[in-house]
Amino acid sequence: MLRIAVPNKGSLSEPAVDMLREAGYRQRRDTRELVLADPENDVEFFFLRPRDIAVYVGSGTVDAGITGRDLLLDSGAHAVEHMQLGFGGSTFRYAAPTGAVTSLQQVAGLRVATSYEVLVENHLRSHGVEASVVHLDGAVESAVQLGVADVVADVVSTGTTLRGAGLEVFGDPILVSEAVLIRPRSAEPAAGLEVLSRRLQGVLTARKYVLMDYDVPVSLVEQAVAITPGLESPTVSPLHDRDWAAVRAMVRRDQTNQVMDALYDVGARAILVTSIHACRL
Repeated sequence: MLRIAVPNKGSLSEPAVDMLREAGYRQRRDTRELVLADPENDVEFFFLRPRDIAVYVGSGTVDAGITGRDLLLDSGAHAVEHMQLGFGGSTFRYAAPTGAVTSLQQVAGLRVATSYEVLVENHLRSHGVEASVVHLDGAVESAVQLGVADVVADVVSTGTTLRGAGLEVFGDPILVSEAVLIRPRSAEPAAGLEVLSRRLQGVLTARKYVLMDYDVPVSLVEQAVAITPGLESPTVSPLHDRDWAAVRAMVRRDQTNQVMDALYDVGARAILVTSIHACRL
């Protein structure tokens, strides 16, 4: 039975559960449930603290887990990224009082407050910068104002919170993170992990693409399929009226309306769009 660790709480928890549910796995109905067996799919889920998941996976206690790339790297666990999951995106940046620090090299000798001590220490070391890293749990934007640090390293989205504390980001991002599926570094992938990966990839594809069907004059098929090449090749079928053909292709969801407009201009009609609930490619 494949053992999978899933975030019990936090920003990754609900998207991870939704994705597994879309992939056909049974999921808990009560957040107090910490272990859930899914015998039909030969899987057992363990709902753990997001920060602990990489440690459990790295030790081989569980076969795979869903966590953030930032948490994986900060853990120092013997686990590796198996696949990206497309949600939970975040960017880690350095920030300091406005105008005080403008480059990473100027951090040398300063105090850097962060909740991701290992991640920041490794980043500084990789750039040859020696600084004192101050570990704080939770929000770090007040660390400079309270006198415990000169610089902070934290997740930045809009930067509003940092600006409110009189800070501004500088330098390149430390890390661009997202939710990832991880597995032990030293062991062969567990039985069932390939099936899990295919299912999750199917969910990612289904979220990213739609099916587009349309009718087009046979004389214009080549122009139309140039607009909708699909992932491999579109399906082209004859209609009762032999002067027309029916075409079906996968199209990126975020390009749907532009593609429909282009097809209509070419001469396609009866253009229909259908959501994809699951797929295997």
